[in-house]
Formats: sequence, C-alpha cells, structure tokens
Amino acid sequence: MMLYVVPTPIGNLGDMTVRAIQVLKDADLIACEDTRTSQVLLKHYGISSPTTSFHEHNARSKATRLTQRMLEGETVALISDAGTPGISDPGFALIRACLEQGIDVDVLPGATAFVPALLLSGLATHRFVFEGFLPPKKGRRSRLMEIVKEGRTVILYESPHRLLKTLRDIEEHAGPDRPIAVSRELSKKFEETRRGSVSEVRAYFEAKTKVRGEFVIVLGS
Repeated sequence: MMLYVVPTPIGNLGDMTVRAIQVLKDADLIACEDTRTSQVLLKHYGISSPTTSFHEHNARSKATRLTQRMLEGETVALISDAGTPGISDPGFALIRACLEQGIDVDVLPGATAFVPALLLSGLATHRFVFEGFLPPKKGRRSRLMEIVKEGRTVILYESPHRLLKTLRDIEEHAGPDRPIAVSRELSKKFEETRRGSVSEVRAYFEAKTKVRGEFVIVLGS
C-alpha cells in the first residue's frame, strides 16, 4: 500500500520526469484534481491507469475511500491540474489521511510555480515565505497587514479575475513604491514576468484589455 504524490508540468508537457511517468503507469489508480484536464497529460505519455476525481468539493469523503483502497493493498498516485499536489490545493487532505492510517507516502520532486517565479523576480531569495492565495473576503485585510510587515520576500498565488484587486490592495497597504514582480503562464508560450514598483506593475496590468493566465506575485521587503 502506498500513496505517491506526483508533480505534473505547470505548462510545458516536456517538464514531466521519467520517474513520474513510470509511477503513473504502474499505479492502480490516479487521483486527479480534474480528470478531464489530466487526460491531456496522461494520453500524451500513453498512461492508461484508471483515474478518479479528487478535488476541494469531495476531498473529505474521497480521502476515506482512497485510504481504504490503499489499506487493501492498492497503490494510488495523486496529481493536480498543474504543479505539486498539496501546494494550495486539497491534496494535503489525502496526504494527512494516509499518514494518520500508517500508509506510506512518497513525494516525487518536480514542478511548482512559485520557485521559478521567485528566481525570475530578481528579489531576495535567501529568505522568503509562501502565502498561497489570499482570502477573498474574511481575513483578507488582516492577512495583508501581516504581509506588508514581513521582512522576507513574500510569494502569493492569484487568479486572473482577482489580480487587479490584489495589486490595488497591496498598493493600499504596502505603498506604491514597494518592489514587486508578477509572473504568468510560466513555462508556456506566452510566459511573462513584469517587475517594478507596485504602482508600476498595477498600472501595467490595468492597461491590458484582458488579464489571462494563472499568476504568481512576488513582493519584496
């Protein structure tokens, strides 16, 4: 019985590792954040292992069923739509459930968006903190107030429809001159990193007709 946590490419399918491909081929079952999204990757590498959905809306009930299958001797591989499962997604619930049941967990090294974004930012890398997604409403202001006082580089994830709000909120709490970098579409054809002050980067994205892609915000101290 075993759970493998398998990172998948954040954009470029060529970033899949040889070991990750073999683990997915050998698994009795692959738990996917979205089975339709994952099929693109699985078909690309000729992986025919059965799949099941595992996402934020069914994580608690599905974790119970999946751990039971592993206790019965099956090997399950956990993947997300992109990147490393458990980083700002519900994968941690299954990992924790396995550890509580004494099921072995093996985490493969691989793709995650915040590391390349941090390096591309040009901001300090010797001390940093990953904050994931800000709360959309409750607790948002208090979290922002904590972040702007942080002495380390701060990394945030953000969706396209909330990017401008988040940049405006950061400017309000941190001031217009704080150094920042915003990366999108990492490893994809239209990859872009915009660096500058908070006001400069906010104005750049405000001038765009449409903001697309998944974003990583790196805020300097």
